[in-house]
Amino acid sequence: MDSAFTDVPPTTLADLLGREQVMDIGIRPQWDSPRVAGPAYTVRCEPGDNLMLHAAIYRAGPGSVVVVESGDLDYALAGGNVCAVAQRRGIAAFVLDGLVRDLGEVREAGFPVFSRGVIPIPGGKKKLGTLGGAVRVGGVTVHPGDIVVADEEGIVVTPAARQEEVLREVRAKLAKEAGESLDAWEEQHRARIEKALGEQGFTG
Repeated sequence: MDSAFTDVPPTTLADLLGREQVMDIGIRPQWDSPRVAGPAYTVRCEPGDNLMLHAAIYRAGPGSVVVVESGDLDYALAGGNVCAVAQRRGIAAFVLDGLVRDLGEVREAGFPVFSRGVIPIPGGKKKLGTLGGAVRVGGVTVHPGDIVVADEEGIVVTPAARQEEVLREVRAKLAKEAGESLDAWEEQHRARIEKALGEQGFTG
């Protein structure tokens, strides 16, 4: 089911799910990676420490998106080798509320990383966080198995319990849009805008 979301733009999901399921603009693709979609494997790291993310790459299933809460903008959560091992083990992407390093290696390998930026210094590996619990990443609460869709437009999280319903709504919306000409869209759009302006008393 989650693989079906690869063809779903985050913009369409955001239209259906609303602002609370869209991560904030600080978490961005760190290179021009393709869209990724997969079930969340959730990780919480203590600030300044990346032990639990490094543990997660050996525990997350193939196709999963590793989603990390860290609250840290001073140390990198992952570098080139960690991303390479994650990629080799079939992990689809990292979505990090934190930083990475070795970006050139990561980009060359073609591993999708969404994060708040890049810093060259690594975090420690001395503090236990958690694996498989609810995390707060980019302002969105993410549970294990929630479907994460990420590309250059942003990152949207579909609750696992709603994925079938949301996918049906997405397919219907995309089909409707595909069958609508720009002329028809413009006509409906203009009518909607003029109506909204009139309701506010605008007469210009």
